[in-house]
Amino acid sequence: MAADIRDVTNQPPLLVDHNTVTSDLALVDAVTRHASPDVVADLAALGAQASSAEAREHGLLANQNEPVLTPYDRYGHRVDEVRFHPSWHWLMKRGVGHGLAATPWTSDSPHPHVRRAAGFFAWSPTEPGHGCPISMTYAAVPALRVDDAIAKEWTPRLASTSYDFGLRPAADKRGALAGMGMTEKQGGSDVRANVTTATPTSVDGEYTLAGHKWFTSAPMNDVFLVLAQAPGGLTCFLVPRVLADGSRNQLDVVRLKDKLGNRSNASSELEFRTTWAQRLGDEGRGVRTIIEMVAATRLDCVLGSASLMRRALAEASWHVAHRSAFGGLLADKPLMQNVVADLAVESEAATALAIRLAAAVDRADDPHEAALRRIALPLAKFWVCKRTPAMVAEALECLGGNGYVEESAMPLLFRESPLNSIWEGSGNVNALDVLRALSREPEVLEAWITEVGLAQGEDPRLDRAVHAVLEQLADSTTLEVGARRLAGQMAACLQGALLVRFAPAEVADAFCASRLGSGYGGTFGTLPVGTDLAAIVRRATPLG
Repeated sequence: MAADIRDVTNQPPLLVDHNTVTSDLALVDAVTRHASPDVVADLAALGAQASSAEAREHGLLANQNEPVLTPYDRYGHRVDEVRFHPSWHWLMKRGVGHGLAATPWTSDSPHPHVRRAAGFFAWSPTEPGHGCPISMTYAAVPALRVDDAIAKEWTPRLASTSYDFGLRPAADKRGALAGMGMTEKQGGSDVRANVTTATPTSVDGEYTLAGHKWFTSAPMNDVFLVLAQAPGGLTCFLVPRVLADGSRNQLDVVRLKDKLGNRSNASSELEFRTTWAQRLGDEGRGVRTIIEMVAATRLDCVLGSASLMRRALAEASWHVAHRSAFGGLLADKPLMQNVVADLAVESEAATALAIRLAAAVDRADDPHEAALRRIALPLAKFWVCKRTPAMVAEALECLGGNGYVEESAMPLLFRESPLNSIWEGSGNVNALDVLRALSREPEVLEAWITEVGLAQGEDPRLDRAVHAVLEQLADSTTLEVGARRLAGQMAACLQGALLVRFAPAEVADAFCASRLGSGYGGTFGTLPVGTDLAAIVRRATPLG
């Protein structure tokens, strides 16, 4: 009897060694479409490592062993150091080593940002917290370019594929990481309410800062872009963690935030007291200077949320493919097929839009691509990030009670799922940014119409949805109160157009019927009768 009790049956094997790049058909199709099969092949080693049992274990350990702040050393000297678990360093070394930080900005590849986006998508859900410093490092370079001398000094360091942890002068390190500090406790997203002050020194372009920053992730990074009030108004500054002479800049880590998720990442409050800084751009032009960094981090919010969807979908589809109940495999039950297929449609739509945005970065010199990126980034940031928590929760439910325990990694994904909707502007901020772009830059609406117009006539539900958006735009009196509805509709139309043009017919049909048609039930698992559910599920299930 004891031997029978110890026998384990009807439990799915651990989802490992499925290659998060090459086994993801939606990702492979998007990368091939916007880049080439060579990029997929180049990322195969990353995908293999990301899906390994070793990476899965390090991801769990990095979250279970949170960073620890040491404000003083044993003798009472202020050090403000954060200690991380070895698994954090294991993940960071490989993420940076695979070129997921600022490497694309110095690459001579024809598709560096698509490659990096696909790699970030495939790697970051291994453990999402460490994606934050990698993302900020990627995003810093466009802002640095406002000053040629600063950009030439810092870009090669940030673009390095060497992870070199520790507080030393950046010139002495094999690679560097960047962070940013914009928000303050009294303003949040309203950065013009910042009260941190910047006082010029006797040296042109150098200042001392005084103030408190409410959210600054990864305080052990080597350099930060921050906003502060200079005599000429809100200005962007570069703040190194360690000065060129080896002394530590006056930057106090007040505390680490105790967060819902993203727990492996050290998000902190900082205080500046006579903190040395270099001005980046002109005084009073801080928002304009840092806006390119914001755009790049918004892209990573979309990629990060889409990748969480994909990881959650992989876990759910794998589970139901190996778990039996009520006389058969869960994957063969019509209602479970509907749920997983619906999750798969959501994931593929997010993947297609995220990689399309990365392709726009690669083609930034094209006016259409630049205008599309301007409008599609806040649209996607609003819509994809807002859809993620509900999607991940439904995927967790597919595993039943097994999905509610930490070992499954599903709680980690669920806690992470709301983050990207908040970071770099909440839903309202992004929806209002859509209105701002539409009112000030008429070319962005033309770019959106052109992009969705490439699928015109292919599906009447998509055509009707596009027409409904244009009708809503015609009534200026209701735009602000309806900004979320408008942003969601515009983003869904972009997704629908991409799927109608490029996805398998059953995926595109399911999306248009459920997201653009009438009668959508509001919960996952409500695809209409007649949808080829089995084909959609097969496409989404990892290959074991």
